[in-house]
Amino acid sequence: MAEAGEPDGLDELIGRVDPDRWLASRFIADREARADVVALYAYDYELGRAAAVASNALIAEIRLTWWREALEQIFAGGPLRRHPTAEALAAAVGRRGLPKAPLEAMIEGHIDVLGRAALDPQAALAWADAVEGSAAALAAQILDAAAPAEAARPAGRAWGLALLRRAGQAHGPDLDAALRAALAEARSSARSLGVAAFPAALPARLARYDLSGKRPGPLARRIALIVAAAAARI
Repeated sequence: MAEAGEPDGLDELIGRVDPDRWLASRFIADREARADVVALYAYDYELGRAAAVASNALIAEIRLTWWREALEQIFAGGPLRRHPTAEALAAAVGRRGLPKAPLEAMIEGHIDVLGRAALDPQAALAWADAVEGSAAALAAQILDAAAPAEAARPAGRAWGLALLRRAGQAHGPDLDAALRAALAEARSSARSLGVAAFPAALPARLARYDLSGKRPGPLARRIALIVAAAAARI
């Protein structure tokens, strides 16, 4: 059962399909803010799923266009399509005054790589910035409207590169160099986020394991996040 302030099912969904970011979201003390971040992560998941489950690039683009139209409805303030993630995202947009552009950029990031089985480092970096960099900046805005939200973007970029590496969609020394650079930038920029917004950058701490080729268990990941959150350092 979802806690108060969390849309039914979305928290459980993210715990299952995105366990690392779900774990990082446990460091958000305010339940309503946590629910809004979970809604954002659910939107991120739905975009990735729209591209992944389609049988070809055209169908994937149609699915992503559905989400573009859902965004139009959210920002028009009219009736919404009945979808739990769309409804939860609309609530987060309304409560936090989230901008439309980065949410659209997340869609465009997926469209730009449709039909490509593997990404070169430049394409991987563009995807990671548009999709996960935007998600991290939006999460920071949700958590602290006064924080410099863009300071979370490098952490999101690092997270996105790590995801591509895990999935085998991008690899090689150039990708590792890009991930290393993104992590270095994330460690520097995340210091300006403040305590409230820091969980938006926290998943990047786990991306450090990807560079070493390690995949630690749940306890080790939890401890790593506890240490990073306590020190406010990626």
